[in-house]
Amino acid sequence: MPEPVRETVVVDRSRGPLGPIIGILLVVLVAIGIYFLFFNGQGGSGTVDIDVPAVSVDVTPDGQ
Repeated sequence: MPEPVRETVVVDRSRGPLGPIIGILLVVLVAIGIYFLFFNGQGGSGTVDIDVPAVSVDVTPDGQ
């Protein structure tokens, strides 16, 4: 009885670094979304105090 002919086929199905890059971008976008959802940029009270120096002007009445 003759031996069966066998052939080995190697298939490379690597897709490159695109999958991990997309995964990292999705994780970053989800983290930013959660930050804005829960904290909503409420770092302070939202008011700004500005000190304006007083201005004095010498005014002499003109007699009217």
